[in-house]
Amino acid sequence: MTSHEEIIVGRWDPESVAQSHALSVLLGDYHRQTEAEKGAAVDSIDALPARYRREVLDPAAAFARDVVLLAHQGDQAAGCVVITDAGDRRLEIKRLWTAPEFRGRRVASTLLAAVHGHAAVVGADTLRLSVWEWRADAIGLYRKQGFTDAQSWETRDGLICMTRPV
Repeated sequence: MTSHEEIIVGRWDPESVAQSHALSVLLGDYHRQTEAEKGAAVDSIDALPARYRREVLDPAAAFARDVVLLAHQGDQAAGCVVITDAGDRRLEIKRLWTAPEFRGRRVASTLLAAVHGHAAVVGADTLRLSVWEWRADAIGLYRKQGFTDAQSWETRDGLICMTRPV
């Protein structure tokens, strides 16, 4: 793989074994990293909290009502994002993740552009997300993409809520 290959984003096909495996790997990495950042490092998928373990082991069930996008560079999965209908013409961005070896290649920006395009197609007028306060790089990216801080809808401490119009 060369670093100049285009990032391609497509909707995850839960019937595809290869895509489902790639998504599970990305989600597993995302959740293990997040738990480590929270100070609760886990060494395996089995040690994740049940709700996160379910996403990794059975993404088709966990995201049955959501839209999941996968980014690829060449034949390798580079990142993912989950889009949830938050009601009232709002979509929520969850699980935005770029595999570490693909960082710096505009994977997250490309995924966010795809989310914005999807939102426009389905008639959403607002995108929202929550991000851990210690993820400065992600917060910077979101602000660069037009997200602004919003009143929190989260009950968990340490999350910053952000929105942007579509």
